[in-house]
Amino acid sequence: MRIVLAPMEGLADAHLRRLITAQGGYDWVVSEFVRVVDRLYPDRVLYGDCPELAQGGRTDSGTPLRVQLLGSDPAAMAANALRVVELGSYGVDINFGCPSKTVNRRAGGAVMLKEPESLYRVVSAIRAALPKSVMVSAKMRLGFDDTSLMLDNAAAIESAGAGELTVHARTRMQGYAPPAHWEELGRIRQHINIPLIANGDICSVEDYHRCVAISGTPDVMLGRGAVRLPFLASQIRANQTQTTPWVQLAPLLVHFWQELSTTLSSKDRVGRIKQWVNYLRQAHPEAEVLWHSIRLEKCTQTIDGLLPRLESVAQGSCATAKQL
Repeated sequence: MRIVLAPMEGLADAHLRRLITAQGGYDWVVSEFVRVVDRLYPDRVLYGDCPELAQGGRTDSGTPLRVQLLGSDPAAMAANALRVVELGSYGVDINFGCPSKTVNRRAGGAVMLKEPESLYRVVSAIRAALPKSVMVSAKMRLGFDDTSLMLDNAAAIESAGAGELTVHARTRMQGYAPPAHWEELGRIRQHINIPLIANGDICSVEDYHRCVAISGTPDVMLGRGAVRLPFLASQIRANQTQTTPWVQLAPLLVHFWQELSTTLSSKDRVGRIKQWVNYLRQAHPEAEVLWHSIRLEKCTQTIDGLLPRLESVAQGSCATAKQL
C-alpha cells in the first residue's frame, strides 16, 4: 500500500499540503502543476510554486514532495525537470490530466491524450535528462472524449521510461462527475508492467477497499477526499472507519487560518478558509453550521473572533455549534 496526496490546482497549495501531510499516512505529495511553456524557469519561480524545495523537498512533517510539470515542449519540460530535481524534488511527475479549457487550448494537460505520441515525446525527453535513479511518473485520465486511446496512452507513457502511472478514473469530458470508473483501471493495470496508482472518488476507508477490489492495485492517490477528511490516509492504514471527531478538526482550522496570514492578502485569506470549510461540510455537520456563519463574510476581523470559539464548540454537539 502506497498513499499519495494529489496535486489539486487552486486547492492543495503549500499551506494545505503542510497541514494534511502533518496528519500522517502519506508516502509523498505531488505539487500543484508548474506550467512550462518554452523556457527554463529561474529558481525563484520554482521556489515560489513549490516552497518545499527550500527545505530539502519535504513538507514540515517530512513528507517528500514530487514537483509536477505541465507542458508539451519536450526540451523545456526536460530542462525544468532537471532543475527541480537539482533543487530537491522527489522525482518528477508529468501532468497529462488537467481538464482546464485554458490549459487544453495551449496544448497542455488532458488534450495531449488525443495523441499518444505527444506523451511519449515529453516523457522520453524528461527521462533522458535525469539520472536513472530519479523517478519519473505521470498522471493521466482515461481519455479526452472517450476511452478509445486509454491503453495506447498508458503504453506510450511506460515505453517512454516512466516508472509509475497514476490514473484519474474519468475522461476529460466527464470532469469530476461521479462515478469514477475504477473498472477501467483494472484494464490498464493488466496492460502495463509499471506500478499503477488509482485516483478518483476515494473519500473513505470503505471507498479505498472497493477501489482496490475493482482496480486490483493497493496504491492510491487521495484528492478531494483528503481535503474533506484530513486524517483519511492514516485511517486507511489503520483500517479505521469511524469519522474523525470535530474536536480534532477544529484546531486544524484555527491553525490554517493563522498560517494563511503569513503569505496571503486579507481577501485571499478569507477565500481560502471558506473554500476549505466548504469541503469539510460535505463530511462534518459542524462544518455545515460554520459554513453558514462565514460564507458571506468578507472581514478578517470577524473570522478572527469566530474561529477561536471552535475549540469550545468542538466539545459539544451541532446544537452547540449553532452558537456560532
